Amino acid sequence: MANTVLHAIEDRVATLTLNRPDALNALSVEMMEDLAKALSTIRSRGDFDVLVVEGAGEHFMAGGDINDFARHLTASPEARLAAFRAMIEQYVNPVVTTIQGMHQPVVAKVRGACAGFGLSLMLGCDLVVCAESTKFTSAYASIGLSADGGMSYFLPRMVGSRKAMELLLLAERFDAQEALRLGLVNRVVGDAALEDEVAALVRRLASGPRHAYGEMKRLVYAAPCGRLEAHLESEAEAFARCSATGDFGEGVTAFLQKRKAAFKGR
Repeated sequence: MANTVLHAIEDRVATLTLNRPDALNALSVEMMEDLAKALSTIRSRGDFDVLVVEGAGEHFMAGGDINDFARHLTASPEARLAAFRAMIEQYVNPVVTTIQGMHQPVVAKVRGACAGFGLSLMLGCDLVVCAESTKFTSAYASIGLSADGGMSYFLPRMVGSRKAMELLLLAERFDAQEALRLGLVNRVVGDAALEDEVAALVRRLASGPRHAYGEMKRLVYAAPCGRLEAHLESEAEAFARCSATGDFGEGVTAFLQKRKAAFKGR
């Protein structure tokens, strides 16, 4: 990898950092490859309880790298079609499915610009904390593209199809408070408080019932795709699996003893 994406695991917290701060962490082809590889490496290790996705510097991600796009303009339409489809299927799509499929909670720490694939990446995370000064836009329509990275999947489920069409077709910028109102982020904090707020949330998640979190993720993300009866059966199976864990025993015992549970992820 070319260090366009950094990753580390410390104290059972994994951190993935988009690392092109001089370019507002815009997604180049090289970064696209690095991001897919970094996430694959993190997932294969598994020795973490929470993943934090962040951008280096003052921005999360300002979308795709327009300079990379421009280099394809000399190619024929047929060549561009093949090249971009291959890039998305080989690198972008696995990033989204890996994050969604992780057993562990994934927290996006967002500041500055969050546009295009940056917004898609954020929407694919489980929880989002953003700084008050963050600016969002779908961006794609501004350069004649449709969405990728799951944006057209996530947005209608979060804001409804009518608002999703507005955000995608008009590609207007909106601020952190509007993102909160729409349900795209969980918390908005002052810029100076972002680090501490995310750190506190990560500590809380890291001390939680890991197996139950994984079951919750699977159930929530499967919910829009199935029938009620099938989903109720999935809930029953997940509930039963959780009841067989040590964390369940600890949770019940702690409640009865009127103390905070000390979950161990077992």
